[in-house]
Amino acid sequence: MEKPQHAFHELFAQLGLPCDALSIAQFVQTHSPLPGRVALPDADFWSPAQASFLRESLQQDNGWAQQVDALSEALRVP
Repeated sequence: MEKPQHAFHELFAQLGLPCDALSIAQFVQTHSPLPGRVALPDADFWSPAQASFLRESLQQDNGWAQQVDALSEALRVP
């Protein structure tokens, strides 16, 4: 069974964050660079619910995992 694919901005909406292009760019700029030793769900800027969602998405390799990986990569670029 194929996993549904979500757009990057939909991940922000799912996390309860503003999901327009400017807000996404500001979020990435504000929280970058995320140190390589810190797993994305363990970053200190997530609420417990957001961290749980990110962790579960990666563990279950569900339809959100690709965008969670993309967010992790975007946050690691200085």
